[in-house]
Amino acid sequence: LPLVLSLVSHAPKLSYGYTKMNVSKSGCRVFSANSTTAGAELAKKITERLGVELGKAVVYQESDKETRVDVKESVRGQDIFIIQTIPRDVNTAIMELLVMSYALKTSCANNIIGVIPYFPYSKQCKMRKRGSIVCKLLAAMLAKAGLTQIITMDLHQKEIQGFFTFPVDNLRASPFLIQYIQEEIPDYRNAVIVAKSPSAAKRAQSYAERLRLGLAVIHGEADHSESDMADGRHSPPLSRTTTGHKGLHIFWKIMFFHLCLSVMMAKEKPPITVVGDVGGRIAIIVDDMIDEVEDFVATAEILKARGAYKIYVMATHGLLSADAPRLIEESAIDEVVVTNTVPHEVQKLQCPKIKTVDVSMILAEAIRRIHNGESMAYLFRNITVDD
Repeated sequence: LPLVLSLVSHAPKLSYGYTKMNVSKSGCRVFSANSTTAGAELAKKITERLGVELGKAVVYQESDKETRVDVKESVRGQDIFIIQTIPRDVNTAIMELLVMSYALKTSCANNIIGVIPYFPYSKQCKMRKRGSIVCKLLAAMLAKAGLTQIITMDLHQKEIQGFFTFPVDNLRASPFLIQYIQEEIPDYRNAVIVAKSPSAAKRAQSYAERLRLGLAVIHGEADHSESDMADGRHSPPLSRTTTGHKGLHIFWKIMFFHLCLSVMMAKEKPPITVVGDVGGRIAIIVDDMIDEVEDFVATAEILKARGAYKIYVMATHGLLSADAPRLIEESAIDEVVVTNTVPHEVQKLQCPKIKTVDVSMILAEAIRRIHNGESMAYLFRNITVDD
């Protein structure tokens, strides 16, 4: 059904400069691809802000675990936005998105835009030994299923956008997290922004510059970081048969073996140190996602030992896998702040230290601007290159 136009006068201010919006053009529908209630919560918030109803579709798992999608209304010639949040069952969520995209494509939808706040498999965006770049595979699958564009938020690596053959709008959550720091952290002027590794220093510097705060970096790691994982470039070549002297051949094989060992040995890590002053300060650790929290807990202990009297963790995506809620509750971390790009209501019940920042307004505004053919530049104001 076409959208009913309505003018909003004196709309109340919501947050970060956005007001309640209505899609001004007809021929647009918003669907949720989630089969779970928790996964559909963000879709409901977005449609409320847009002033539209959620599209009528049924997504469910059959008894043999196959995914089935039934679209209950006509979508011919319309712009379709599919909102898909990623719960713990990642692979099921991906299949729901693929099947719904293909169903809408075969139903003659005009454009199919995927709204995927947290893009799954984004950590598998580099070659590891004899593995595969799964993120690129997923991008190709989404294109084949019928998506013509995606809206996402804080990709793990910005270069992931190059895997897609269609436009990608990579929104940022940092303005909302910065607003939370300014409004919810007392005496935030006495805080210092912390990067838990040198690889996160650029993001931390971006926060520090906008908040006009100091910067600290944790240097040296107990475990291997992502950049240290072997990528297969040092794999020894296939052995070749040689016709030369047998003793000389054995000698060179031994020398080659020792050379390979020296090349493939893990780099020695320097002792863990804090570059920057955190004594008597509030420490705010920033990152793009929180999955397994052992590194954050270890960083909090180091900061506490260096004199930080309060420790916050800020991230866009709160995956909070495994025993994350229990580890956070028992740690020196005072508060973990994440956005609602990933459902985490169960984890919040297990750990009251976890707080949520709503980003539905920027996703709704992105949908409105794309449907109306407006520029997206407004959504990236005050965003730095390194954010």
